[in-house]
Amino acid sequence: MHEDSTQLGEWLRGDGPDCGISMCTRVRLARNVQGYRFAPTMSPEEAEELQTYLSAQLTTEPFQPKLQIVALDAVEPIERQVLIERHLISREMANAERSRSVAIDDAESVSIMINEEDHIRAQVFRSGFQVREAYAEAERLDELLLAHIPLAFSEEFGFLTSCPTNTGTGLRVSVMLHLPGLVWADEIEKASNTAQKIHLAVRGLYGEGSRALGDFYQVSNQVTLGCSERRILDDVHAAVARLIEWEREVRAALLDGESRARTLDKVHRSLGTLRSARILSSDECLACLSAIRFGVEQGVLDGLTHEQLNRVLLQAQPGHLQRLANTELTPTERDLRRADLVRGILGE
Repeated sequence: MHEDSTQLGEWLRGDGPDCGISMCTRVRLARNVQGYRFAPTMSPEEAEELQTYLSAQLTTEPFQPKLQIVALDAVEPIERQVLIERHLISREMANAERSRSVAIDDAESVSIMINEEDHIRAQVFRSGFQVREAYAEAERLDELLLAHIPLAFSEEFGFLTSCPTNTGTGLRVSVMLHLPGLVWADEIEKASNTAQKIHLAVRGLYGEGSRALGDFYQVSNQVTLGCSERRILDDVHAAVARLIEWEREVRAALLDGESRARTLDKVHRSLGTLRSARILSSDECLACLSAIRFGVEQGVLDGLTHEQLNRVLLQAQPGHLQRLANTELTPTERDLRRADLVRGILGE
């Protein structure tokens, strides 16, 4: 992980296809090592032995670009929170007590979690809507894993995983979408129900169990057993393409007729709040930022860049705020510092 927490990772690069709505595509592979119990049932000694073995394997020459190992039990809680906010590890992994680590490349386009729910959870990120491109890189990475590590595989069931829903391909394809139009038009529940009918999950900013902060949603496949990689990729791609189209239609409607004045008021009022607030909670910041992003993407708000908005999105989160301050902050102190930070980035 970069020592500079102000650098934007792959998921916030903001220059991929359809990046106005689709922030990032992630492909994750769940894999386990032969001869070891699944991570939740391992003894502390087994977990440490496996972490040492996998860390050594992942830093050998075949794994390029070069991966840096971060041992999670050796870093402060704030650093683990920063890794969560950069989507490089899960909340569950950050809070686990077993020996665990993560391997990350310089661009933060690859993150391999060691001893999460599975022994290996390899993630590949691509900016924007790039399902097949992200999968191609994940497939290359998987071939390296298979060549150098004995993975648990069944001819009948496929790759064996800690949770039965991941057994088979072990493939989870996820696209992070910014959907303020569907939220403001009260159509997000309908969109979510439509996705669930074809066995896709719609979750919040940080995946399973998280809230949809800032109108960000992750859409991903729920089941891998009995599904081929091609079918999973095709299903997620088709569903996300439809959601992007739906969001565009709703955005156009919100800027037409009687709705236009209310929509513009929401956008400009949000900008006024972020440029003048002296105390700013995380929830209020993300809600206002969502409206401003809508305005910039729809061409009704001038003078701001996607880089500025993405910098606020990342640095205004609790872990990054505390890392920038180089100290642990109370919630009130974070709200004060967040307001200062946002005014500085967006200009008072």
